Amino acid sequence: MIDKPDLTALLGSRICHDLISPIGAIGNGVELLMMDGSGERAELALISDSVLNANARIRFFRMAFGSAGSSEQQVARTECISILSDLTRGTRLKISWLSLNNIPRREAKLIFLIVMCFETALPHGGTIEIERGDTRWLLNASGLKLKIDADLWELLSNPNARPELTPSTVHFALLREELTRQHRRLTVDIRDPELRLSF
Repeated sequence: MIDKPDLTALLGSRICHDLISPIGAIGNGVELLMMDGSGERAELALISDSVLNANARIRFFRMAFGSAGSSEQQVARTECISILSDLTRGTRLKISWLSLNNIPRREAKLIFLIVMCFETALPHGGTIEIERGDTRWLLNASGLKLKIDADLWELLSNPNARPELTPSTVHFALLREELTRQHRRLTVDIRDPELRLSF
């Protein structure tokens, strides 16, 4: 029996794929202008920073929202670290990837969706640690002050919860669906100022 395709993930992959090339081209153009001295340095630096930020966000979205592929497909540890490092450059959020091995693409998708949930809970910044234990992934987040919407977080451990979703919180529902698709159970432990998740 063929599994029903995840149209949301396929759409995410398509959008990210189509956007990454023109954004890369803009970045290349800015580099050329900076090398030959054309234009004002401050303006070019601003455009360059914006391109780097957009590129980092699209790479992140591709991992979180895109198709996870087959269960054998792997993602390099260095790629995960690079994406998260670029995403948080210049922000008040610090992410430490403590796992030493490459990981299945499906697990990376769950981790990146969890990072989005952590971002929602850490509006003032904080730290996130991602580690592979003996049998489960352990993800910890802490900050000066957590912003917790109890209904959204309940959705992650209770598939029957029906929180009100907005574009800025849709990743909670996508994480819930992906957990179900992968037959995974997420453990959520909220103890302000810390969040601890494992799957």
